[in-house]
Amino acid sequence: MSSPSESGRGRPLIALAPALLALGCEVRTGQPDALWLLWLGPALLLFYVYAFRARTRLLGRFASRKMLPVLVAGVSRPRRRLKAFLVLVALLALVASLAQPRWGFVWEEVHREGVDIVVALDVSDSMLVRDAEAGGELSRLERAKREIADLLQRLEGDRIALVAFAGEAFLELPLTLDYSAAALFLEAMEPDLIPTKGTAIGDALRVSLEAFDRVASVGSRQSRAVILITDGEDHLGEAQEVAEGAAAAGVRVFAIGIGRDEGAPIPRAGGGFRTDRRGEIILSRLDEAALQRIALTTGGRYVRSVTGDVDLEQIYAQGIKAQLEDQELGSSRRQRWQERFQWLLVIALAALMLEPLIGDRLRRRDGTFGGGDHAAAA
Repeated sequence: MSSPSESGRGRPLIALAPALLALGCEVRTGQPDALWLLWLGPALLLFYVYAFRARTRLLGRFASRKMLPVLVAGVSRPRRRLKAFLVLVALLALVASLAQPRWGFVWEEVHREGVDIVVALDVSDSMLVRDAEAGGELSRLERAKREIADLLQRLEGDRIALVAFAGEAFLELPLTLDYSAAALFLEAMEPDLIPTKGTAIGDALRVSLEAFDRVASVGSRQSRAVILITDGEDHLGEAQEVAEGAAAAGVRVFAIGIGRDEGAPIPRAGGGFRTDRRGEIILSRLDEAALQRIALTTGGRYVRSVTGDVDLEQIYAQGIKAQLEDQELGSSRRQRWQERFQWLLVIALAALMLEPLIGDRLRRRDGTFGGGDHAAAA
């Protein structure tokens, strides 16, 4: 059976197990939505009550008061009620088994394996450009953040860190397995986060490498990667030197270049575009050759995105997970609740098998059904 999360699917099954709860046993369900089918129990009970009363009323119309006791002399009302009770028990047991009740648990060791990934995102003003080829609905930064958010949904036990950079770089989130926290920090990554303007790719790579040194690694060195997303050029000229250090440390860089060959004007917060001292519009151009060298030096891969769309899922599946080795990132203990739906299925099957074996009429000592002599005499 499936094992859904305990947060939304671990409510106590009070209605079906009061005895267990009274004994101090916590009961949980795997599919609590199935408990809505319990309304079938009262509906079936009302049906039986109506059927029994309707039968009595119809017999009263068919026979006189003197003849009626003779016709029903061999019919056992307790047996009919028992048969109805068995069907009702079978129905409720089947519904309860669909809810996957669980009580009692064992502790099990959980080992996490994966790779360490640092996402270095360019948050410079040029990333606010809304590319015409992409419809102009979202900026480059917004598109990149959406792709990173989608990547967080696909991570398979990997640790992730976030680095924001413009004219300088900062580690926004250390390596973590808390993807919810990563999504919150990702949302806060905006151009006003870093006051220094420019694009310091070398500094971004250096901070990314330092993020790996902040945590202990018991696995292979070939399990660390940097995803570099930028639309500019390295203004400090240190990127290649840092890339060689990354290669020596066994870190692969997967570079993603966003932008057009002719460049794009950098928007200003108050409107318009940034200009130089001569009043000419400054264009942000992608240094594609430098990014290619960085990826080649570290054994990674370079991807060009003209419209601002970034296919991080493909890079993750075909690049990072295909080329890097998973390492053990730690272990923890968790409770594994015992499935108990089998007992309810046994109860349901036993009730359904027993119900047809119980007859409506009582047998006399001679083996005949009660009421036969009276009927013949009548």
